[in-house]
Amino acid sequence: MTNIVNVKKENQIAYITMNRPDKLNALSRELVSGVIEALKDAEADKTIKAIILSGAGKSFCSGGDIGSFKEAKTAADMLTYMKGATLLQQTIKELDKYVISAVHGYAAGAGFSLALASDFIVADKRAAFAISFKNIGLIPDLGLVKALAENVPHSLVKEWISSGAVISAEELHTRGLVNRLAEGELLKEATVFAKFIIDGPPLANKFVKYLVNNATELTNKTNDAQEMIMQTLLFHTVDHLEGVQAFFEKRAPKFEGK
Repeated sequence: MTNIVNVKKENQIAYITMNRPDKLNALSRELVSGVIEALKDAEADKTIKAIILSGAGKSFCSGGDIGSFKEAKTAADMLTYMKGATLLQQTIKELDKYVISAVHGYAAGAGFSLALASDFIVADKRAAFAISFKNIGLIPDLGLVKALAENVPHSLVKEWISSGAVISAEELHTRGLVNRLAEGELLKEATVFAKFIIDGPPLANKFVKYLVNNATELTNKTNDAQEMIMQTLLFHTVDHLEGVQAFFEKRAPKFEGK
C-alpha cells in the first residue's frame, strides 16, 4: 500500500487516513483503490472492531479528482472511474464492521457522499459539507441523493443540490446526519465515540448494520424472517453466553466476536 493512504491499528481500531493533503484528498483512482484495500484489510483483521476514516491536511475530502476527469477521454473511461469511486462507498456500506468518518474542514461533493456512506460521522464543529456538483454541471453521485432524500425533506434536498449549498456540521447534527460535534482533537473524540463499538458485541453489531442499511429494501415479512434467523444464531454464540453471565455477575461483559 502506498503512502497515499496511511493506516494505523491501535486498541482494536483501524485508523485509515486519506493522504493527498495538497489536493484536499480528492478521490483519484489511486486514492480510491488504496482506501478500498485498507478497508478490506481492516475487515479481515480479527483484532479490529471499528474503523475510523479521516483526511490528512486541511480537509476530509474535496470530492472527485478533476485531474482524473481530464484523463477520461471517452465515456467508457469516465464510466470506469465512476465504477471505482462508487465501489468505495459500496464497500463501506457492505463491511461487517462499523465505519466512522471523522470530518474536518470540507467534505465536498463526493467527499460528502463518502461521509454519509459511513455508519457514523464525528465532525469538527467548524466543518462544512458542500454539494458542489452544480458548479461543474453535474449531479451528486456515490449515493448522495438517495442518502439525503431518505433523511431530509425532498424540497430541501432539491434546494441544497440545485443551489450548490454549503451546510454546516452543526445543521447536519441538528438533522441527525452528524452523530457528534467535536470541539477538541477530532481523532481523539472519534476514538472516544467508538468506545461503545469496541465494548459491544461484534456479531450483533454486524447484523444491526445489515438490517438498518437494508431496512427500506426489505418487506416486513422478509425483515421478520431475517431477524428470527439472526437472533437464533446469536443465541448460540459465546458472546451471548458471556453477556448473560455478566448480567448475573453484575459486571461489564467482555465480548470476543465468537
